[in-house]
Parts: sequence; C-alpha cells; structure tokens
Amino acid sequence: MSSQEISDESLPQKQDTAHGSAVAESPFADPGLPPHKPRVQDIDERAAKRSERTVALLFTISMLATVGFIASFVAFPVDKIVYVWPLGHVSATNLSLGLTLGIALFCIGAGAVHWARTLMSDEEMADDRHPIEAAPELKAKVMADFAQGAAESGLGRRKLIRNTMFGALAMVPLSGLVLLRELGPMPEEKLFHTSWAKGKRLINMNTFEPLRPEDVSVGSLTFAMPEGLSEEDHDFNNKIAKDALMIVRIQPADIKDKRELEWSHDGIVAFSKICTHVGCPVSLYEQQTHHVLCPCHQSTFDLSDGARVIFGPAGHALPQLRIGVDDKGFLEALGDFEEPVGPAFWERG
Repeated sequence: MSSQEISDESLPQKQDTAHGSAVAESPFADPGLPPHKPRVQDIDERAAKRSERTVALLFTISMLATVGFIASFVAFPVDKIVYVWPLGHVSATNLSLGLTLGIALFCIGAGAVHWARTLMSDEEMADDRHPIEAAPELKAKVMADFAQGAAESGLGRRKLIRNTMFGALAMVPLSGLVLLRELGPMPEEKLFHTSWAKGKRLINMNTFEPLRPEDVSVGSLTFAMPEGLSEEDHDFNNKIAKDALMIVRIQPADIKDKRELEWSHDGIVAFSKICTHVGCPVSLYEQQTHHVLCPCHQSTFDLSDGARVIFGPAGHALPQLRIGVDDKGFLEALGDFEEPVGPAFWERG
C-alpha cells in the first residue's frame, strides 16, 4: 500500500493551540491503572486466616523435609539400591536426599508466593521516574515506603507466618552443612604415615620377593614396596602412592650426608619414589653422579647428599627410610618415614 492510499482517518489528528499552531496527538495513549478489586482475604478475616494457615503449613512442611533430608543422609548407606516405579533401581541415598531437599525448597517458595498473592497488599501505585542520584526527600520516601510495605506484608501481625518462615529459612542451610560431611573422611594422621613400619621387609616390585643386600649392586636402581602389600588389595593404588620406595647402593665413602649414611646399610639407601613437586614417580638414575631425575618436570635430587634438590621446581628433598637387615638376612625397615611423603604436603599442612 502506498502512502497516497492511506486515509486521513488513520493518521493522528491535530489539535489547534491557542496560537493557532497544530500539534499532533500521541498515538500511544496512557492506559492508566485498572480499578483495584479487593480480594476475598481483604474483606474476610476468616479467609485471611485460612491463607495464613496455608502459608504456615508450607513452611512447616519445609522444616519437616529438611529433617527428613538429614535423617536420610544418616539412615541410608551409600550403596543401598531400591526399586521405585517408574524409575527402576535407584540409589536410596540420592533419591531421598533429592526428594526431601526439593520439597524443602519448593515449600519455601510456594509459601512465599501464596503469602504475597493472598495477604500482602496488591494495590498498584504509579510513581514518577526520578534521577539516579537520590535526593534526601526521596531517601526519606523510600524508607517510608519500606516501612509501609513491611506493615502491609503483615510480618509483624502474622506471627504464625513469621515464625514458621524463619524456622524454614534457618533449617534449610543445615542440608548444606550435612553435605559437607560427604566431602570425604577426615585425614586424621594419614598424611603423616605410610605402610612402612619397623620389621617390614623390602619387597622387590618386579619379582615380589624379599630383597637381600646382595641383590642390590653398586650403581643399580631397585624399586620396593612394604611386605604385606598386594596388587590385589582394593586400596593398593592409594597405598603405593605413598609407600613406593627407591633403593640405590652407593659406596659408603661417596655418601656426603651423615644421617643418610647412618640410615643406610652397607651403602644401600632407601628414599621415597614420590617426587615432592607434583607426585610423579622418580625413576631416572645417573650412577656416576648419583643424581636421580623426575621425568615430569626435571626435578633433580642428589642421592649421595640426603636426596636434596639440586635442580627443578621441587621444593623439598625426598624423604629417606631407615633400613637394616633382619636375622634371616633380608632388608627391612626400621620404622616409618620421619617426614611426610608426597607433593606440596607442607603447603597443605
């Protein structure tokens, strides 16, 4: 349709002003606010009491659901499986925790919505726009409006709603506190100890046979684990991550560190295989210099000088295990490591 085909009736009409000029009317008229219609609760106190009891019931259900959440966390084992139609076989813990927490949060929201729609004031008010910077008069008006809104919400007068709402809001965070317990078992003293103990033989990790001093030749590198540890154990990986041992034989005259010499047996020294940088297995040995290299980030340790760091990002020497020989001629540990093994322990502890 061209502009010539548009009728004059569809165009905004002009009005004459006192000076004779014509001004076009706005095509978007102010619709205004619809007349306020009171709700049943506004005119019937019994209906208002029913709404109050409904809101309080929802908040009470939320509190009971939170208690159910905590009870489910304690009562159901992690590995318990139940059949629920139509979901099938599901974890009892996951189902109960999700259901109770969902009910607790839903009832708080539903109670708040029902409270706002039935008991709080629903009269619409128009207000002029104002600059971003508030004038003192506006600040006073905002505080007055806030006080008016608080009074109209009935929070002070509807004590049943107020008390149950505070109870529901106070109990829901308990669900999060309970979940913190599931982050894992408390470390206790586990980071300070390994499976090594006095009298435990050194087992060759390749042959799984106890090591004798004659099995370790000068310049060789042997890996060992404590007696009693088996690859069939369900926690083998967790234990070997701290227990892995590196056995090297050095001429006693080449050992520079006094304590290292005292803790060795006929030049056989035992150090943790776990790099103190990020936990990689140290495994590259240079027999002429007695340096051992971590293949991940090239941290280098001097095994003839207490396994101190001579290069790379590692911040601490490899812990040494004190060893000896038992009455049957097998190498054995004379105790546990005196320093915790593994990376960044000092930063954690």
